[in-house]
Amino acid sequence: MKAIDNKELVLALEELEREKGIKKEYVLESIETALVTAYKRNFDSLENVKVDIDHKTGATHIYAIKEVVEKPTNTTLEISLEEALKINKQLKIGDSVEIEIVPKDFGRIAAQTAKQVIIQKLREVEREITYNEFNDRKGEIVSGIIQKADHNIVVMDLGKLEGVMPVKEQIPTEKYHVNQKIKGVVLDVEKGQKGAPQVIVSRSHPDFVRKLLEFEIPEIYEGVIEIKSVSRDPGYRSKVAVFSPDPNIDPVGSCVGQKGVRIQNVINELNGEKIDVIEWNEDPSIYIAAALLPAQILAVDIKEKEKFAQVIVPDDQLSLAIGKSGQNARLAARLTNWKIDIKSESQFREMLQKAQE
Repeated sequence: MKAIDNKELVLALEELEREKGIKKEYVLESIETALVTAYKRNFDSLENVKVDIDHKTGATHIYAIKEVVEKPTNTTLEISLEEALKINKQLKIGDSVEIEIVPKDFGRIAAQTAKQVIIQKLREVEREITYNEFNDRKGEIVSGIIQKADHNIVVMDLGKLEGVMPVKEQIPTEKYHVNQKIKGVVLDVEKGQKGAPQVIVSRSHPDFVRKLLEFEIPEIYEGVIEIKSVSRDPGYRSKVAVFSPDPNIDPVGSCVGQKGVRIQNVINELNGEKIDVIEWNEDPSIYIAAALLPAQILAVDIKEKEKFAQVIVPDDQLSLAIGKSGQNARLAARLTNWKIDIKSESQFREMLQKAQE
């Protein structure tokens, strides 16, 4: 029986391999699998079918696989030993035999199926390339146009693919609307429905503040100033610890800029979120005192092993040191990675008196 010939298919796949790096053998195997499904669907067949495509010529052979039995009860799946011996005299009961078939109009079905598989493989490769590209951009800032915005999720058009900002990655004080252009930091890249990559974008993550500062302040981008730590209460306040190994550089002044112009650009992007820039210090007591700014600190007593700091402040500075709803103390603790207990001068004196009694 004459096989279905398709030399053009092989030439097209060889071209595809050269241009896109998709292995010819991989696509042909996928086409073979798809042709089995196509045959069964189009011809309402219950046969065991095998498809072989010659990797050099593209010639397509279709075989019905039947088991050799003495007397067949199901001729779709079985063949008598007598008939099987006419095909191959070595066959015996229990063996399987491949009988080539050439169904009418299958050439057209095969061509359509091959085209669909090739398109599918091209999409898979493009998705993989895009996935890898954005996966390498984790931690970078991206801009996009909002396509959908509700109280649960914001969907952004990032050009090549879709960006998603779940509610926990949104700034709670912000309202988002369709066609608004916004920035965010790439938090993760996931493979969504049908294998399409999906970028998880965040505006609430501390890294968003870190990257905005890097973008606005050349000394950070160049590595002259280092951001040691960032803590955030998104939409309300951030604390950033900076350091420069060069004693001639004022890291805080460089970040804030003349009349606050540099830091203001970051604040504007965050819609008014306050940013405290403090100088990092390897001495924990100095670092913790700076982290509690704008409050004035009288003393810091540290317990290195427990990473615990007892901080004493003037009576009129206690509420400022703790902050509204404990925000200032909480952000300072996150920034320094120390447990911080704040006492006013009066409270500390009372504590000492009780200890002496």
